[in-house]
Amino acid sequence: MIPYIDIKNIAKSYGDLELYSDITFTISQGDKCAIIAKNGAGKSTLLNIIASEETPDSGEIIFRNNISVGFLPQDPKFKANTTILDAIYSDSNEVAKVVKIYNEAILSNDSDAICSSIERMDALSAWAYEEKAKIVFTQLKITNFTQNVNTLSGGERKRVALAMLLIQDPDVFILDEPTNHIDLEMAEWLEGFLISSNKTLLMVTHDRYFLDRVCNTIFEIDQKKLYTYKGNYSDYVLARNERIEQFNASVTKAQNIYRKELEWMRRMPQARGTKAKYRKDAFYETKDKAFSTRNDDKVKIGKLQTNRIGTKIFEAENICFSYDDKVILKDFSYIFSRYQRLGIVGKNGSGKSTFLNILTGALEAQSGTLDIGSTVKFGYYRQSEVSFDENKRVIDVISEIAEVIVLSDGKTVSASQFLNTFLFTPETQYNIVSKLSGGERRRLYLMTVLMKSPNFLVLDEPTNDLDIMTLNILEDFLDSFSGCLIVVSHDRYFMDKVTENLMIFEGNGKIRNFVGNYTQYRNKLDEEEQERREKLSAPIPQPIKINKKEESGKKLTFKEKQEYEAITKKIAVLEKTKKEIEDLLSRGTLNTQQIEQNSKKYSEICEELDSQENRWLELSMI
Repeated sequence: MIPYIDIKNIAKSYGDLELYSDITFTISQGDKCAIIAKNGAGKSTLLNIIASEETPDSGEIIFRNNISVGFLPQDPKFKANTTILDAIYSDSNEVAKVVKIYNEAILSNDSDAICSSIERMDALSAWAYEEKAKIVFTQLKITNFTQNVNTLSGGERKRVALAMLLIQDPDVFILDEPTNHIDLEMAEWLEGFLISSNKTLLMVTHDRYFLDRVCNTIFEIDQKKLYTYKGNYSDYVLARNERIEQFNASVTKAQNIYRKELEWMRRMPQARGTKAKYRKDAFYETKDKAFSTRNDDKVKIGKLQTNRIGTKIFEAENICFSYDDKVILKDFSYIFSRYQRLGIVGKNGSGKSTFLNILTGALEAQSGTLDIGSTVKFGYYRQSEVSFDENKRVIDVISEIAEVIVLSDGKTVSASQFLNTFLFTPETQYNIVSKLSGGERRRLYLMTVLMKSPNFLVLDEPTNDLDIMTLNILEDFLDSFSGCLIVVSHDRYFMDKVTENLMIFEGNGKIRNFVGNYTQYRNKLDEEEQERREKLSAPIPQPIKINKKEESGKKLTFKEKQEYEAITKKIAVLEKTKKEIEDLLSRGTLNTQQIEQNSKKYSEICEELDSQENRWLELSMI
């Protein structure tokens, strides 16, 4: 394999906080790598260093000559007063420039500019570039190219930056949380794109299905050291567990040796000056090993106490809500059952967060009734940014809510123990909030929601910005949670583990229910699509040719003969076109918009063919 990037002896600290001191690894051509670590361990910082957005304290990054590198940051920034079109085609190469000019001409409907730009597109063979851009725009739902990027939400800016990178098509993709703020359909398309691509990839993501299907190498930053695992996420989990078991076994062995050596040191103090120096040095090394611990070892606190929940949860009847002409809920009715675990999925902008806000009282429905049970106590984890007093310590944020947390068996745990459960070590508990990473802040916010003992949890994109270790802890927590749960998430792995049925927001107020988890839902859709394709590809019975009954005495008029001949030719053309569309739809290469257009055309041709065949049959009987 050809080395593309050599990362050698990278060290990075922020004041007293050391992230790592000797990170070394190589990325070769075609590698698809991911970095996994706890929030605050320096994943994004390392990507920024490799992408030359930050400088290391020491060490070097060596790139192979003439390779291009594209970077998707976690929070993309654009120049002020830049349109989406300007941002996407900001690449300096000549093809990108002419494609941008062509699109500007189309948007302004300038016929002269369109003609001249078409000539330049032909000269530069830029049509393939333009076609690839259209596919990316379609999949990432980018339509308003004249919109100023300053007016976009964080998720929309992420999609624009991702589109820009995919269209530029560098040799190496460096992606920081590429699936954050994109819906499940987009994530699945991006996954397929990266799997089929021969490009080299380095990314940070918490999407475990994405890691499983895309990656062939996992780098883990643990205890300020880097460990390399060949394989996907499933392979990594097995190998990591084995490594930790070996570590724990070595600590146990060191503790046994330490006890024996300590007895010798105490029993024969006079020997310390005369015995071989190596044994005394070995004693202190063994002591260090015997008392070593992993800083992600968490306290097992058991099941938290929740407020009793009654049989009536919530009942919605004919709820309606719209933003201007955009329908979110239309005559929505639903009865939520006790201990139900509901996942909500749908495209961005389909109204998932709006529904949660209406349910929890943050928004009021425009019509209809929503009856919430008297015993329901919501715990609402919002997608929006959370604010803390930046000068407070982490332990103080939690202690102000409760000094102790009550468990279901009546026992209590301290605020510090609860923090430790969610990977805030005793040392980091005394850090001030302003020093926390974005992921650590979200983890702290999650704890403030969970520790208030709600009996109905509403989680809006809880997986955004949380590391995989925290997600595993949250999944364990929800597994033992004795209340109701609604989750909005684009994380398929998370949804499969914590939900039992789905509510699918399809847009324009249309909502569908499905019993089962997300993977079962996708399998159902795949089965329906396969059945549709088989139906399209099935041979169509040819019209039965019936000999004209000469003995009837009836004959076709001259006009009817002309009509008969014309219809015969038209049927042949329609059947040929129908077969071409069937072949096109069965290939699986069309994007969503193309599938819709061809499916509509296919239906129209079938209707026309039926009509013409019926008339042909009438004329044949004369």
